[in-house]
Amino acid sequence: EAMVIEALSQLIATPQKWRDVLDTPAVVVDLDVVEKNLRRGADVAWANGLEFRPHIKTHKIPVLAKAQLELGAVGITAQKISEAEVMVDAGITDVLISYNIVGDQKLRRLRSLSERAKLRTVADHKTVVSGLAEHFHDAKTECGVLVELDGGLNRCGATTADAAMEVAHEIDAAHGLRFDGFMIYPAPNKWKKALDFLAECKLRCTQDGLRARVLSTGGTPDMLNVMADDNVTEYRAGSYIYNDRSLVEFGAVSAADCALSVLATVVSTPTERRAVVDAGSKSLTSDLFGMEDFGIVKGHAEARVFALSEEHGHIEFPVRERPLIGDKLEIIPNHACVVSNLVDYIYFARGDYLVGKQAVDARGAVT
Repeated sequence: EAMVIEALSQLIATPQKWRDVLDTPAVVVDLDVVEKNLRRGADVAWANGLEFRPHIKTHKIPVLAKAQLELGAVGITAQKISEAEVMVDAGITDVLISYNIVGDQKLRRLRSLSERAKLRTVADHKTVVSGLAEHFHDAKTECGVLVELDGGLNRCGATTADAAMEVAHEIDAAHGLRFDGFMIYPAPNKWKKALDFLAECKLRCTQDGLRARVLSTGGTPDMLNVMADDNVTEYRAGSYIYNDRSLVEFGAVSAADCALSVLATVVSTPTERRAVVDAGSKSLTSDLFGMEDFGIVKGHAEARVFALSEEHGHIEFPVRERPLIGDKLEIIPNHACVVSNLVDYIYFARGDYLVGKQAVDARGAVT
């Protein structure tokens, strides 16, 4: 019998069936599936000798972050300072902010947060480093900094080992900062290339007399491909706690592994194949990730959520399956992380039964 996850053990099902009592649209998270997903993530990291540092931007809820820590995570990853502040306020004390922190206002907040928690951040350019150095030069404890590498998403990150090493040396030379290593986020199917980039940077550090104690990669799609590797010490994953349609399409999980769904009501049936529900782009996400359509309708394999207006979801069904006005449907969104940030509250459930309403504490925490 798997050990009880203390943080979640108080969250017990009521006798009420959530499909009967929730008003729509409602975001529902099945804690039984969450627990299974949390254990799987922890097991993968443990089996490969990696430190696990889950990304809380998926759920934005401290009780779930505490469950992740309870299962062996070394700390959490946050994308923004405001997210990190919510988590530190809730008693979480080890945080990586995986985002370039730029500008005086943010840097002042970062400095004060560093006095309350073990903090690490990232930089991909010497301008970012000099901002950090200006605010940490007289800090009691150094701020750990990882050099971010571009893993093929063409987002932030140094794009060559030369550029990465230039930033590494800037960090190493700065008072109040500590060079801790490298962080990368591989684009889908660029896993191997990302590892090669980490390996190259690690080797360059050895040649230059620097120590890269953290080699951090991540991503739920590749989580099950991760293997013990000398060029990785830490793994970051966010979506794995809920999963979503993009991960089903990628082949990483099945629909049964998706803990989060949006409950919606059919409000119109304009044609014999079409139904309109009360969940649009303000309840589901318009992220496509190269897919067509906007979600999986549970129990209707051939249904297509083919368009979203703000408050309307447009779904096409095989004729024999089209629901009636008033029927409720459960939709697995393309991207769960965005949905978390669309609502003040989600509803925890266990199977068919409602547990209760749960505030999304770091909702809107984007600064």
